Amino acid sequence: MKINKLPPYEVYQELKTSKEGLSFNEADKRLKEYGLNQIEEVKKTPIIYKFLANLYQLLALLLWAASFLAFLAGTPQLGFAIIAVIIINAIFSFWQEYQAEKAIEALKKILPSKAKVIREGREEQILAAELVPGDLMVLEEGDHISADSRLVEAYQMKVDSSTLTGESKPVRKVADSEDDGENLIEMHNLVFAGTNIASGSGLAVIFATGTHTEFNKIAALTQELKEEPSPLQKELKRVTQIIAVLAIFMGVALFMVNVFLVSLPISVAFLFAIGLTVANVPEGLLPTVTLSLAASVQKMARKNAIIKKLSSVETLGSTNIICTDKTGTITKNEMTVRKIWIPYQTLDVTGAGYNPQGKILYNGKEVSHSQIRELRFLMRSATFANDAELIEPTEADVKWRIIGDPTEAALLVAACKNNFNWKECLKKQPQIIELPFDSERKSMSTIHKKDDAKMAYVKGAPKKIIALSSQISVEGKAIKFSEEEKKETIRVHDKLAASGLRILGMAYRELPPDFEDYQPKKVEQNLVFVGMMAMQDPPRPEVKLAVEDCHKAGIRIIMITGDYGLTAQSIAQEVGITSDKCRIVKGKELDILSDEQVKEILRGDCNVIFARAVPEHKMRIASILESEHEIVAMTGDGVNDAPALRKADIGVSMGITGTDVAKEASDVILTDDNFATIVGAIKEGRTIYENIGKFITYIFSHETAEIIPFVLMVLFNIPLPITVMQILAIDLGTDTLPALALGVGPSESDVMNRPPRSRKKRLLNRFVIFRGYIYLGLIEAVLVMSGYFWILFSAGWTFGVNLPFDDPLYLKSTTMVFAGIVMAQIGNLLGCQTTRTSAFTVGVFKNKWIIRGIIFEVLVLISIIYIPVLQGIFGTTALGIYEWLYLMTFIPIMFFAEEFRKFISDRK
Repeated sequence: MKINKLPPYEVYQELKTSKEGLSFNEADKRLKEYGLNQIEEVKKTPIIYKFLANLYQLLALLLWAASFLAFLAGTPQLGFAIIAVIIINAIFSFWQEYQAEKAIEALKKILPSKAKVIREGREEQILAAELVPGDLMVLEEGDHISADSRLVEAYQMKVDSSTLTGESKPVRKVADSEDDGENLIEMHNLVFAGTNIASGSGLAVIFATGTHTEFNKIAALTQELKEEPSPLQKELKRVTQIIAVLAIFMGVALFMVNVFLVSLPISVAFLFAIGLTVANVPEGLLPTVTLSLAASVQKMARKNAIIKKLSSVETLGSTNIICTDKTGTITKNEMTVRKIWIPYQTLDVTGAGYNPQGKILYNGKEVSHSQIRELRFLMRSATFANDAELIEPTEADVKWRIIGDPTEAALLVAACKNNFNWKECLKKQPQIIELPFDSERKSMSTIHKKDDAKMAYVKGAPKKIIALSSQISVEGKAIKFSEEEKKETIRVHDKLAASGLRILGMAYRELPPDFEDYQPKKVEQNLVFVGMMAMQDPPRPEVKLAVEDCHKAGIRIIMITGDYGLTAQSIAQEVGITSDKCRIVKGKELDILSDEQVKEILRGDCNVIFARAVPEHKMRIASILESEHEIVAMTGDGVNDAPALRKADIGVSMGITGTDVAKEASDVILTDDNFATIVGAIKEGRTIYENIGKFITYIFSHETAEIIPFVLMVLFNIPLPITVMQILAIDLGTDTLPALALGVGPSESDVMNRPPRSRKKRLLNRFVIFRGYIYLGLIEAVLVMSGYFWILFSAGWTFGVNLPFDDPLYLKSTTMVFAGIVMAQIGNLLGCQTTRTSAFTVGVFKNKWIIRGIIFEVLVLISIIYIPVLQGIFGTTALGIYEWLYLMTFIPIMFFAEEFRKFISDRK
């Protein structure tokens, strides 16, 4: 018998389970029998192909060409050396990329997919991978379905099956038995892995997991997806193309000059051209960028921001608008009922948090019997139309805990303070059906059986509930709710809201015994209004400082909340998002405004709060801001927030309260649901982009010092001051770890005091070229050539005298240039830690990788100069104490030259 044909009670029998769910022992047995609930991995590019790709990227092709020319020039040792460099660089690049990939995979495990099931009669949250056939799964709006299941209960349920069917419109689901159709996926009583609950709730028994799911059959056909290159990857490609063209042009130009003007032999001209070409190739650039991004992503993860794609880091650095929710992001999401309004009096509630120790007082005194009676009507609606649960303290955990929405949990706590036992009441009035909360109607209802009648209990946005009410409960009696009384009640509501309290309204309705049409519009009408409960959700203490950072950084904050406007404004003013000059745009007003009118509001001088907004409004606001070329970070947690999260440049979902659908649609997941974490991530995004610019400057500056010797050789007919092997030793030896140290350095002190970076700003811009190639590069070139000429002139050399490559004087002079570049690069490394502020503001040696980088390059340098085998390979010789003392001065000269530039720039 096919599972879709069975009535719900037979489904339990067929899958050997019950309404109590599986026992833990049985679940363990089935897990061993069926295996983990995981789909087959999508086919990935083999590791060997990833490695080989590093052998034919543009800069590698340049080096292959250089090695080929070296063989043609009759210097096979140089040709083999360049091939060795290509392979070593490929291994280094591959390892960096592999480490970055592993880092991203590790981050995915920080927030594993989970599912709610009934086990031994209790609701449990388990890893989705541990689901087994026969598990009774609890499904709610926003849940990601992790296994193929048969519904046994369904309340107003709609499922987004677009991952399987391609149809974006959510489909209604029911628990009734159904005959076979043309397609199993189209059965209305089955839900499948990979789909999402768009609305409603229900229970479903799992009948297929892992490789037996319909989703796996589709995934198994899918080959590796090609990711679009990120803006940074495109920019790096552009940089390498410019470098490649420059290297080829300079190499060919030098060859032509040497052959036709200097009249050197072609083999020697080839050799010099190869040297200049190699000097222009920054071999370590691409892998250093990749690893720097990966290190930044791991750093953000430690600070509660999970970045799902490396490319998101660069976008964060350009963000200039944050569209944020209020509850749980700006505030703590720790609700406490502070005020209760029952007709026509306001009561105070003592106590804080989820501990039900506290009282309900009227003018500082215990409430009267008539007030208690009136409160019971209120508490029924507050606790019956409620999906939360209070967990009492245990020996292991001494605190009260909650399951579900904090707002609903706060209502349960208030009921406890009134000694209202809702569990006993529910036995007398068992629930028939639930009409889940909907962001458009802003209410939730449950239908209960009471003797021979039916009762509907409703809670939601007070103004909405008031509008749906025709009567009001006064001293236990339902009387007419006049328009004047409604206006007075709304005035009370506004006064409470203006003090920053979040308010819910409660009502009930007695339904006819034969009432069966459980549509929200049919149920939620002619209600009896019973009162309001006002909750305090205090702002997170760290948010105020984060908001100040945003204002300094030129980042605008727009609050988009489903809450009441006055409540949102009170909180926004408290944390500094808005001043007294603030415009509140309600959802209804937004619906009738044109896009141009919304643009004018957003361009205005005053701050804007969008209140009583629904997820569709978020999507529209994101689209309008995008049309204005703004870079937008949008927060969201609900299933309907997914389109807006995808539309925004950076979608930010909540790791605690966020639905699976929202997390899947987002680029960043906040594991602490904290606004301050978004600001921290933006700071890190700015820092990493600046750091990439720093190590590009660092790499380019020594290239000038490597190129200038070739120019001087041609102009003044001097012996070549540096060999190709020494250039390779610097580019791929001494400079690799220091460049990485700059890539993972700390933020500058003013990183959040500057406006966001324009997306049009190039990595290889005029400032980087001036700072690296011209300013620092020329100073470094002058220093190393001074050492070169000092050695030659002190030995009596004069212009026009050629020196053989094995002449001790030539070996010493080239060693001086080689060592001079390395020593100058140490000073350069210390100075390049900052771009605008003094290196002393961040701490010259605060970055531990700087110290490691210096130790590494000094060890490599000493090994090449003093180990006999390496002396023969790289054409070096030992230096004396006076040479080292001379070289040591290069470090402070380079450091203070860069500090002087920053000082002058700061003065300007």
